Amino acid sequence: MVLEKLGSALNEALRRILRAPIVDENVIKELIRDIQRALLQADVNVQSVLKLSQGIQERVLKEQLPPGISRREHVVKVVYEELTKFLGEKPARLPIETGRTNVLMLVGIQGSGKTTSAAKLARYFRKRGLKTGLVCTDTFRPGAYAQLKTLAEIAGVSIHEEHRGKDSVQIAIHEVDRFKKEDFDIVILDTAGRHKDEKALIQEMKEISSIVKPNEIIFVIDATIGQQAAAQAKAFHEATTIGSILVAKLDGSAKGGGALSAVIATGAPIKFIGIGEKIDDLELFDPARFVGRLLGMGDIQSLIEKVREAELAIPEKKAKVFLSGKLTLEDMYEQLESIKKMGSLQRFLTMVPGLGYRLPKDTVKVAEDKMSRWRIIIQSMTKEERKDPKLLNASRIRRIARGAGTSERDVKELVQQYFTMKRFMKTFAKRGRTFLGKLPRDISES
Repeated sequence: MVLEKLGSALNEALRRILRAPIVDENVIKELIRDIQRALLQADVNVQSVLKLSQGIQERVLKEQLPPGISRREHVVKVVYEELTKFLGEKPARLPIETGRTNVLMLVGIQGSGKTTSAAKLARYFRKRGLKTGLVCTDTFRPGAYAQLKTLAEIAGVSIHEEHRGKDSVQIAIHEVDRFKKEDFDIVILDTAGRHKDEKALIQEMKEISSIVKPNEIIFVIDATIGQQAAAQAKAFHEATTIGSILVAKLDGSAKGGGALSAVIATGAPIKFIGIGEKIDDLELFDPARFVGRLLGMGDIQSLIEKVREAELAIPEKKAKVFLSGKLTLEDMYEQLESIKKMGSLQRFLTMVPGLGYRLPKDTVKVAEDKMSRWRIIIQSMTKEERKDPKLLNASRIRRIARGAGTSERDVKELVQQYFTMKRFMKTFAKRGRTFLGKLPRDISES
């Protein structure tokens, strides 16, 4: 999860407020100290922490309570709003113009995660129905093209043929023209990385951009460098007026808060954040939604988008079959596959209000391991066994357990869970309630 330690600490601080018998000045000052401690441990700049905490304290103590709002609710509201303001308030907008080929150029120092981010970005646009191509202009690093080509295959996007020993500017010109002729919506240029002390990075960026004229130059910053990101962001922001920032490796980094806040302090706009190692772990930066997940309030919009991307919506005809109790293990397998597409279960749960930090990590890990075993067990069954689990006698269970590399107990547990789900769905059907159907129209069409 993004900045898990920071989010967990902030969530616990707010929970203490909600549990307090009375919310007086002492309790509020203790909350401020908890927030300061959490932010400092996340490597956020001291001056920024003081400014943010002073803003929270002043509003909480001096603002008049809105009608119908308790002191506790007001405190949570203020913390949410001030953190959102601190991170920029307005959500980023996609740098895309319809009816033309949009060229995005990624730059960054060595080891920043630029090549992986280029593929993630391509995947992001492809999932939104845009014809996307990748271009490797890095002629310095051995294996740069091979790495991007492998990632392009995973992302399901096009990449140009390899050019050996050619000038990077000429590659960019040639391949951008080719993709334009083929009516691509998006072309992403992955440029060569440079050492952080070299000015050649900015120079190459200017040279390629002056000729290719990209719609946007995106500077990739490694979140693990913490507050040092400010110097890189500042240099980049001053070098181009059409730039934005992609903060990579934000997941699991103790210094992620420092990198994020440092970049924002320079005035450089953050457009995307990398939130994991998988090809789908990239999202448009929206401060309000980011803070909502950070505080454990959930992010319903991101949850809906994740469900859509994973194609979890069940066709009406199949939903009726489920409700009649005719669920098969093949159907169960399809749902496990869809959940897997959405990424880690922990990240999924952070999008659900109230669940983000409530479930112990160990519990979530056990659930993820169990679902992974179930997928393999179902794969080890015959088609007939998947359709009719009643066929699973002792000898079949032994065979399936051997094929799946698991125990007979695990196979029996899956079968037991399957029959429990069937009974559960039949009960819902009798009560005339909807289960696992499409999202409500007013939400799904928003």
